Amino acid sequence: MKRQPLDDSFKVNRNPVTLREIVLDKLRSAIMNFHLLPGDRLVERDLCDRLGVSRTSVREALRHLESEGLVEFADAKGPRVAIITLEDARDIYELRCVLEGLIVQLFTLNAKSKDIRALERALEENRESLEQGELQQVLESVQGFYDVLLEGSGNRVAAQQLRQLQARISYLRATSVSQHNRRGASNREMEKMVEAIKSGDPHAAHQASVDHVRAAAAVALEYLRQKQEDDTPVRPIAEPLTQKDPRIGR
Repeated sequence: MKRQPLDDSFKVNRNPVTLREIVLDKLRSAIMNFHLLPGDRLVERDLCDRLGVSRTSVREALRHLESEGLVEFADAKGPRVAIITLEDARDIYELRCVLEGLIVQLFTLNAKSKDIRALERALEENRESLEQGELQQVLESVQGFYDVLLEGSGNRVAAQQLRQLQARISYLRATSVSQHNRRGASNREMEKMVEAIKSGDPHAAHQASVDHVRAAAAVALEYLRQKQEDDTPVRPIAEPLTQKDPRIGR
């Protein structure tokens, strides 16, 4: 019998997206889009029925979301959507001021022409998504904008630190962007960042980044304060020190 050559039918068809990743994405999106609210119980049996998957897939996804800070196993009753307290949110925004300010400064100093063009495209995509009004699309466009900044900054450690916070940052971003008075202002603030970067001024770019985070924080923290019915004022977000700040070196 003559040996037949192996053809393309012998290849293994690989699906780059696993069932676990699909379940994870579905649950994460439900939290980000407020279909599942902070404090909601996540009963495995119910989730299995609604998603049409096994308990193993749901359990793995919930554990991953716990590592992202979106799910918590607070008591014997099982997992629930994590409650980001007012103080937690303030701390996250304060850290964003420091890390994102640094990332934008470094991007201004290190970015190549192709990186700046990619940032301009990402800004335009954000503007278009804001006009169309779909929250998930807005969040993805903002993340695309920051992905360009992270890649072009040249600081992998700072980028890694921000990515570890990404899920909670995105959730708080959804909280602020869902307030319609933030949408136009958000894109204008990002425009100022891009203009400062294009001008080659790292200090102006840093300040534009900090201003953007602080403006988003003001809206999100006020919303959370009202939701928690807490009349205690929130400590303001601290302005990070920069190399140009006279307080450094004292």
